[in-house]
Amino acid sequence: MNFQVIKRTLGWLLIFEAIFFLVPMLTALVYGELEGIDFLLSALICLSAGFLLTRGKTKNNAVYAKEGFVIVALSWIVMSLFGALPFWFSGVVPSYVDALFETVSGFTTTGASILYGNEIEGMPKCLLMWRSFTHWVGGMGVLVFILAFLPLSGGQNINIMRAESPGPEVSKLVPKIRQTAGILYLIYAVMTVLMFVMLVFDMPVFDALTTAFATAGTGGFAIKGDSFASYSTYSQIVVTVFMILFSVNFASYYLVLRGRFKESLTEEVRAFFIIVIAAISLITLNLCLTDSAAYEYTTGEAIKHSAFSVASVMSTTGFATANFDIWPVFSKTVLVILMFVGACAGSTGGGMKVSRMLIWGKGVTNDMKRMLHPKQVKKITMDKRVVGHEVVRGANTYLVAYFMIYIASMLLIALDCQDLVTNFTSVATTINNVGPGLGAVGPNGNFAGFTALSKLVYIFDMLAGRLEVFPMLLLFAPNTWKK
Repeated sequence: MNFQVIKRTLGWLLIFEAIFFLVPMLTALVYGELEGIDFLLSALICLSAGFLLTRGKTKNNAVYAKEGFVIVALSWIVMSLFGALPFWFSGVVPSYVDALFETVSGFTTTGASILYGNEIEGMPKCLLMWRSFTHWVGGMGVLVFILAFLPLSGGQNINIMRAESPGPEVSKLVPKIRQTAGILYLIYAVMTVLMFVMLVFDMPVFDALTTAFATAGTGGFAIKGDSFASYSTYSQIVVTVFMILFSVNFASYYLVLRGRFKESLTEEVRAFFIIVIAAISLITLNLCLTDSAAYEYTTGEAIKHSAFSVASVMSTTGFATANFDIWPVFSKTVLVILMFVGACAGSTGGGMKVSRMLIWGKGVTNDMKRMLHPKQVKKITMDKRVVGHEVVRGANTYLVAYFMIYIASMLLIALDCQDLVTNFTSVATTINNVGPGLGAVGPNGNFAGFTALSKLVYIFDMLAGRLEVFPMLLLFAPNTWKK
């Protein structure tokens, strides 16, 4: 284990986090808020710790798979621990565990909150900005951002990118990983700016900026107590479209820019849009054909709310225009399924990823064919290319580890004596980085009522879900720390 390069990387991470604090500090300056001092103090703490960790020369800059996983897991933990300081220092979130929950939810782009609607609307704008900006920072991955600027690992930083980027397989867009990171963040930034421009015509600049940050990272922290219900239909449509766009593999956008349109429509992308359209259609029909005293939608309203909710849940953003917890059981079931499916690999969305679903589905089909024809040799293919055995095995191992964490979390949360629907969906929404669930954690609820133990479980689940399980699990493996 190369502890020197781990220490140095964590140091640079804290220095960059201190720079990130400039965004809410500037917001506090613009709006004349004293809470900007809390961000200044937090930035000084980050700079001091970062300076101490980056001191000294590193003889060996190599980062192998083991170091890559450890760096990624520790980076997200350390980033969250320091990122929670402004919430705690300001007194807006008096409990540090609650402040950590809110910060982890932000960086992992989950959007689950311990705050009530009136508490959110009464927060200083600099803290609201920090909540939304954590989504943008965590959306593409903070280490991917750092890799775009600093050659941290002697040309082997692909191991860091593989450990942080979502999906069963990670590859470079161009030969150099630093250029790949730069291209990804450039596309990410341009799309964010484009969304901001489209929103600023219909809402205040502050609202448009925080919404753009939260949507780009598919995070879902809103600055209003009713999430997105009180915004205009135009803004809701813009957000719906961009939630879907940010759920697509960013490599597809790179291929479009290169003029390779046919290649950009990968099997995963096509499957993603088919699922989105099918889910919107099913929920719209269910809402229109079900008589209910709890809600009354016209056909247009049913389509709008269905589209927004499907885009929000499948992209794992977590915004809401309607309380889908009061919808028919069929519609809620569709949304819960979408929580697990998630977005495309290589996007800012969470969940298990559509690509894994395709691999598992094709694996089941191939095994059924082999039962009928034992001598038949059938490979799993994606986009007419054979999926390597390592990728298939990794997807299967991920599934087992995922449900091991899910079951353990369910048992621990059950000690809180919540109802089964709340417990099941609260774990689903945190490990899949969605945000709202059903029951007490529905669109009109939050996570404030849980004990500190349950919140720590949710914090682990959010980190495990964002980092694709293994980096967090490997921290607890004794072999990880052997030299």
